[in-house]
Amino acid sequence: MPSLSLSLVSAAQDRPDHAALRCGDAELSYAEFDDAARRVATLLERAGVEPGDRIGVMLPNTIAFAVVFYGIMHRGAIAVPMNPLLKGREVEFYLANTSATGLVATPAFAEAAQAGADAAGTWIRLLDDASLTDLLADIPPQAEPVSRADDDTAVVLHTSGTTGKPKGAELTHGGLARNAEVTVRTLMHVHDDDVVMGCLPLFHVFGLTCGLNGAITAGATLTLIPRFEPNAVMAAIERDRVTVFEGVPTMYSALLAVADQYPPETTASLRLCVSGGSAMPLQVLADFEKAFNATILEGYGLSETSPVACFNHPDRERKPGSIGTPIEGVQMRVVGSDGNELAPGEPGEIQIRGHNVMKGYWNLPDATAAAISPDGWFSTGDIGTVDDDGYFRIVDRKKEMIIRGGLNVYPREIEEVLYEHPAVAEAAVVGMPDDKLGEEVGAAVALTAGASVEPDELRDYVKARVAAYKYPRRVWILDSLPKGPTGKILRREIVVPATESA
Repeated sequence: MPSLSLSLVSAAQDRPDHAALRCGDAELSYAEFDDAARRVATLLERAGVEPGDRIGVMLPNTIAFAVVFYGIMHRGAIAVPMNPLLKGREVEFYLANTSATGLVATPAFAEAAQAGADAAGTWIRLLDDASLTDLLADIPPQAEPVSRADDDTAVVLHTSGTTGKPKGAELTHGGLARNAEVTVRTLMHVHDDDVVMGCLPLFHVFGLTCGLNGAITAGATLTLIPRFEPNAVMAAIERDRVTVFEGVPTMYSALLAVADQYPPETTASLRLCVSGGSAMPLQVLADFEKAFNATILEGYGLSETSPVACFNHPDRERKPGSIGTPIEGVQMRVVGSDGNELAPGEPGEIQIRGHNVMKGYWNLPDATAAAISPDGWFSTGDIGTVDDDGYFRIVDRKKEMIIRGGLNVYPREIEEVLYEHPAVAEAAVVGMPDDKLGEEVGAAVALTAGASVEPDELRDYVKARVAAYKYPRRVWILDSLPKGPTGKILRREIVVPATESA
């Protein structure tokens, strides 16, 4: 039996009547969840899907996503999670790149899904929570999940494609299952009486592993939010007595912005908050913990590492601003340009080795060889340091580092200073082409509600707090900063305006 299927089957046997999934007023017990997933497996078999075939999943955070995903696992097929907001040509690429057999998509974005499936020559079925029960009513459940080995591919997850076309990271049954198990057992201490907030997109590995797979592994309840909206999240926390919140830094900033509209009892059930996806600004961390009376533990990982690689463990000293220490079964190191390990405190590229590292990039042997060394070290492209106690810190993305007149400027350091200004809600520091220096430092900023500040004031604020070569010579103010599907700020999509202010 495949490892991921085993988690659901075991939970259904051990606690059949316990709530597994909630989405609004809808709820599935573990027995109902497993039964529905088995029926999806039968549906896939009738559609000609064989073990190892790829199936696109283009659904929002709903019960349908969870049931379809585990139906694919029960059938022994491979899931290809996709953002429901993809356009037709993007859908075609994801399906064609993996030679997918079929696509399960939401009716809400049927036009793009249908166009992409038609172009890729793939069958498509539209499905949502409303139609799920009727669809499966007359389909018998598959007797037993198809057996798959731990090193068999379970998911092909496409990376964000910051440099060229997205690449499909092959994540295995064993890697995903163990990453979920280690995360809930040793890091978050999730138990069957916990309620986990599922507002991170399930088509992204953070939400998939730490949310869906992690909750099932622990036998906990996952409360799903189809689309992140801070007031909807606050309502769900209060209604379902959510105990574990998982999010990216921009989600914490958004919740902070509405915190004063709710009494403390609204979020009194929270016992743990987890942040990942990008670095948490220290000011946001401090303000959130004070407002919500809850501890935030930061972790680190990538799509290629299933994702969790490093974490601020709850039973060890927490160092705010750090990503903690490697998780059980994982090694990390910092290396220089020559590939040799650096001394504590010296910035270099972070490399990772362990059970969580992907099998490789789908049908890209050269890219796989460039990313993973023969002895298993995966090169992350992130610049970081490690201290004498083994705690790692992210300095910045290797490709996002700004080189101004031969001197390195790390955007995160400057963003930290901007976040300390009370008027700043979001900040992103970028490099701008410069004829004399090669690159100049610029900063795009979004302000907190009701705040007013001039760009020159923000520039001078940073200038007074960092070395002269680091402060942004240009600051411009936007209504909001561009973000990816998980809410992560996308520096690459920030356009430098032609004038001093936007």
